Amino acid sequence: MTTALLILHICVTIALIGTVLIQRSEGGGLGIGSSQGMGAFMSGRGTANLLTRTTAVLAGLFMLLSLVLAILNRGSSTGAGHDILAQPPAPAAVTAPAQPAAPPAAPAPSKQ
Repeated sequence: MTTALLILHICVTIALIGTVLIQRSEGGGLGIGSSQGMGAFMSGRGTANLLTRTTAVLAGLFMLLSLVLAILNRGSSTGAGHDILAQPPAPAAVTAPAQPAAPPAAPAPSKQ
Protein backbone atom coordinates (compact mmCIF):
# COMPACT_ATOMS: atom_id res chain seq x y z
CA MET A 1 0.00 0.00 0.00
CA THR A 2 2.84 2.34 0.79
CA THR A 3 4.35 1.72 -2.64
CA ALA A 4 1.08 2.59 -4.38
CA LEU A 5 0.76 5.77 -2.32
CA LEU A 6 4.36 6.72 -3.12
CA ILE A 7 3.74 6.27 -6.85
CA LEU A 8 0.55 8.36 -6.60
CA HIS A 9 2.46 10.97 -4.59
CA ILE A 10 5.15 11.22 -7.28
CA CYS A 11 2.50 11.59 -10.01
CA VAL A 12 0.72 14.34 -8.06
CA THR A 13 4.05 16.07 -7.43
CA ILE A 14 4.99 16.06 -11.12
CA ALA A 15 1.52 17.32 -12.09
CA LEU A 16 1.73 20.08 -9.47
CA ILE A 17 5.14 21.19 -10.70
CA GLY A 18 3.92 21.21 -14.29
CA THR A 19 0.78 23.17 -13.40
CA VAL A 20 2.74 25.81 -11.53
CA LEU A 21 5.28 26.16 -14.33
CA ILE A 22 2.55 26.60 -16.96
CA GLN A 23 1.08 29.62 -15.17
CA ARG A 24 2.24 33.10 -16.03
CA SER A 25 2.99 35.56 -13.28
CA GLU A 26 0.64 38.16 -14.78
CA GLY A 27 -2.28 35.78 -14.42
CA GLY A 28 -2.58 35.11 -18.15
CA GLY A 29 -2.09 31.38 -17.79
CA LEU A 30 -0.66 29.68 -20.91
CA GLY A 31 -0.67 33.02 -22.70
CA ILE A 32 -4.09 32.24 -24.16
CA GLY A 33 -5.56 35.62 -23.25
CA SER A 34 -4.93 37.08 -26.70
CA SER A 35 -7.08 36.61 -29.80
CA GLN A 36 -4.51 34.34 -31.47
CA GLY A 37 -4.23 30.62 -31.09
CA MET A 38 -6.86 28.93 -28.96
CA GLY A 39 -8.55 32.14 -27.84
CA ALA A 40 -11.97 30.81 -28.80
CA PHE A 41 -11.47 27.71 -26.65
CA MET A 42 -10.98 29.44 -23.32
CA SER A 43 -10.58 33.05 -22.42
CA GLY A 44 -7.58 34.23 -20.43
CA ARG A 45 -9.72 34.49 -17.33
CA GLY A 46 -11.12 30.98 -17.77
CA THR A 47 -7.65 29.51 -18.20
CA ALA A 48 -6.35 31.33 -15.12
CA ASN A 49 -9.30 30.07 -13.08
CA LEU A 50 -8.79 26.52 -14.33
CA LEU A 51 -5.08 26.57 -13.53
CA THR A 52 -5.69 28.15 -10.12
CA ARG A 53 -8.26 25.49 -9.20
CA THR A 54 -6.07 22.72 -10.55
CA THR A 55 -3.14 24.01 -8.50
CA ALA A 56 -5.28 24.17 -5.37
CA VAL A 57 -6.61 20.63 -5.83
CA LEU A 58 -3.16 19.20 -6.56
CA ALA A 59 -1.66 21.04 -3.57
CA GLY A 60 -4.40 19.63 -1.33
CA LEU A 61 -3.75 16.11 -2.63
CA PHE A 62 -0.02 16.59 -2.14
CA MET A 63 -0.48 17.62 1.51
CA LEU A 64 -2.97 14.81 2.19
CA LEU A 65 -0.69 12.16 0.67
CA SER A 66 2.29 13.56 2.58
CA LEU A 67 0.43 13.28 5.88
CA VAL A 68 -0.84 9.76 5.12
CA LEU A 69 2.64 8.56 4.16
CA ALA A 70 4.13 10.14 7.30
CA ILE A 71 1.53 8.44 9.50
CA LEU A 72 2.02 5.06 7.81
CA ASN A 73 5.81 5.23 8.19
CA ARG A 74 5.79 6.66 11.70
CA GLY A 75 7.01 3.53 13.49
CA SER A 76 9.03 1.90 10.74
CA SER A 77 12.45 3.08 11.87
CA THR A 78 14.71 0.73 13.82
CA GLY A 79 14.81 2.86 16.96
CA ALA A 80 11.09 3.51 17.15
CA GLY A 81 10.22 5.93 19.91
CA HIS A 82 13.80 6.92 20.73
CA ASP A 83 15.39 10.29 20.32
CA ILE A 84 18.86 9.92 18.84
CA LEU A 85 20.07 13.00 20.73
CA ALA A 86 18.78 11.83 24.13
CA GLN A 87 20.99 8.76 24.42
CA PRO A 88 24.76 8.62 24.04
CA PRO A 89 25.96 6.40 21.22
CA ALA A 90 26.94 2.87 22.13
CA PRO A 91 30.71 2.40 22.39
CA ALA A 92 32.18 0.74 19.37
CA ALA A 93 33.62 -2.70 19.97
CA VAL A 94 37.39 -2.46 19.80
CA THR A 95 39.07 -5.59 18.57
CA ALA A 96 42.75 -6.29 18.90
CA PRO A 97 44.62 -6.71 15.63
CA ALA A 98 45.23 -10.31 14.67
CA GLN A 99 48.62 -11.69 15.69
CA PRO A 100 50.74 -12.79 12.77
CA ALA A 101 51.37 -16.51 12.61
CA ALA A 102 54.73 -17.56 14.04
CA PRO A 103 57.23 -18.71 11.41
CA PRO A 104 57.79 -22.44 11.36
CA ALA A 105 60.57 -23.53 13.70
CA ALA A 106 63.80 -24.62 12.10
CA PRO A 107 64.54 -28.28 12.60
CA ALA A 108 67.02 -28.93 15.37
CA PRO A 109 70.47 -29.96 14.18
CA SER A 110 70.92 -33.63 14.62
CA LYS A 111 74.04 -34.90 16.37
CA GLN A 112 75.60 -37.68 14.47
